[in-house]
This record gives sequence, C-alpha cells and structure tokens, in this order.
Amino acid sequence: KLEWMQDPWADVDASIEWLAELEREVQPDLIHLNGYAHGAHAWSVPALVVAHSCVYSWWTAVHGECPPREWATYQQRVEAGLDGADLVVAPTGAMLAATQRHYAFHTPTQVIHNGRRLGRSGRIVKNPFVFTMGRIWDEAKNIAALNEIADQCDWPIYVAGDDNHPEGGKTSLTSLKPLGFLPQSEIFNWLRSASIYALPARYEPFGLSILEAALSGCALVLGDIDSLHELWDGVAEFVDPDDSDALRRTLSRLMENE
Repeated sequence: KLEWMQDPWADVDASIEWLAELEREVQPDLIHLNGYAHGAHAWSVPALVVAHSCVYSWWTAVHGECPPREWATYQQRVEAGLDGADLVVAPTGAMLAATQRHYAFHTPTQVIHNGRRLGRSGRIVKNPFVFTMGRIWDEAKNIAALNEIADQCDWPIYVAGDDNHPEGGKTSLTSLKPLGFLPQSEIFNWLRSASIYALPARYEPFGLSILEAALSGCALVLGDIDSLHELWDGVAEFVDPDDSDALRRTLSRLMENE
C-alpha cells in the first residue's frame, strides 16, 4: 500500500527496510524518493524527496477543507519525511506552496518542472473530437464535468483511463466514449488525432497528460487553478471546475473555430 491509502504503514515501513537493504547493496551516490515517509530514514547519502501530490492538498482542493483527524498520522509521517530529506522538489511553484502550507519542515526546496519527449515525427492530422485521460475515479481530475456536458456538444468526447478505484468501487460515466486503459503508444495516437484536450481539473500538481497533449498539437481546455495557470497561461483556455456551462461554451467555441 502507498501512503495515501487506508492503513498503509506496515507496508510503507516494509518498503523502507527493503530500500535500505538495496542501498547497502548498490551503494548509490543519491537517493531519489517519490514517497514522503521514506525521507525520514537515516540514509547514508543525500536523499531527494519529490512532492508530486499529497492527501492534504488534494483533499483541500476537492472538498474545500483539510482532511479529518484520521489523517493525522499521515501528516506526521509526511512532515518527518520532508524534514529528514536533504532537498524537497516540487513540479510547480503551486505544489511547493501547498506542501509548505500543509506540513512543517525546514529542508531546502526547489521547483523543477516535469519534462516529456514523445519521440515522434511526421504530419499530425487532427479530427473533430475531444480527448481526455486520467484516473476516472479521481475527483480531482473532474472528468465527471465532461460527462455532464458531453451530450450537449457537437463532437464526441473520448476518455482513456482506469475507472476502478484501487481500494474498491467503480466509476461509470455514461455520456463519454470510454476507451479503457490504453498503452502509451495508443495514447499518443489518440492525442495526435484529437483536436481538443480537456481536463477541467480541481487539483493537478503538474499534469503530464496536458504536456503530452500540447506536444501533440491539441488545443487545451483546463481547470482554472493556480498550478495550470503557472504552466499554461497564454496558451490554454481556462474554466471554473464547478461551471459546467462555461466548460460547454468553451468547448463549443473551439469546435466552431477551425
């Protein structure tokens, strides 16, 4: 189990022990950690913790308030990991600010944007449809907003992604055209063919799928949130994640503008 799942700490601690054993075997010069709690271990070399996302910033963005008290242990373990690392990196200034707002730590920080190279060339031919992708069950992605307005749009809206929550349950979106979980090569083909990429996210620390869509020549319709403004101001249309009418109008305007 990962840190953001229910009752994960036995698994997290076991993974720390495994990584410590791996460190003794490999003797690396640097340890790059994508989990927070692992930063609290007494590593023998510098440890970098990357703040990709977290429960507290996710919960605040989605629910408008901090998580309930049952997440107090999570907060303590995350703080200890951040404070124990030698450097904390976030993919946007917005995510770094959220991390500093929710957790107390004194480690040096740096913002390093994610990068992507698709490694493809040739002519891109666009077709009249909208594409989106991500964890369909994740309220932060807000793919449900596209489902609300899909029947009112002239173009079909296709969605790729997993609708099964890792801790049980399934999300059903009846108005979108589901593609299921696709391998990376098929994702790139869909992006190269789509005219518009839409992700009206409530929370997105970076948004690698948006970068892939931009590299594929898609027009971008994104959630009006700080992290996405930081990255895409001037080259995307932004909509309030709670305003379905604005989302429909924005998509329709782009559909009518060849």
